[in-house]
Amino acid sequence: MDLEIESRNVDMTPRWKTEIEARMDDLQRGHDDLIHGRVTLTKNRHHKKLSNVAEALIVVSLPGRHTITARKEEKTFEEAIRKAFAAADIELTKYREKRARTEVRLPPMPPCHGVVCKLFPKERYGFILEEGGGEVYFHANALQGLTFEEVEDGTEVVFGLEEGKKGPQATVVSPPPPLALKLS
Repeated sequence: MDLEIESRNVDMTPRWKTEIEARMDDLQRGHDDLIHGRVTLTKNRHHKKLSNVAEALIVVSLPGRHTITARKEEKTFEEAIRKAFAAADIELTKYREKRARTEVRLPPMPPCHGVVCKLFPKERYGFILEEGGGEVYFHANALQGLTFEEVEDGTEVVFGLEEGKKGPQATVVSPPPPLALKLS
């Protein structure tokens, strides 16, 4: 790995350089695909009332043009270096965990079709008779494009379906889309 160490507004001491090199070696052992690293120590002259004047900035490059950055401001450069490398290690670990996840996203299921067959207005729920048989529970909160007052027995609907605590349950209930007219 290529490593650049630089300082701004402060002279780099051999002790800081040695510590940075050692911590970068440790970081690379834990994350062996690092391509490039740059560490910049800066003494912030504009902090008149603040006590944190030592800043350590770490930038590491990974394959695929990915970059991880960690910046810490502390009272001393030793603290800033230590905390910036700890933060860089955490960010690299998070990056790896995110890259390791393999989520399979399934295409959305086509909506189910049915007609409202039972209503309980006081309780604000009802049942839909699904095409092919079977009743599906729905609550007034699942209605979209319809109000509970508009729904009556025999109202045609489309809905999403999931397994509820007591059986099949409609997630979103809406009126069916209008049929497209074919002009020939």
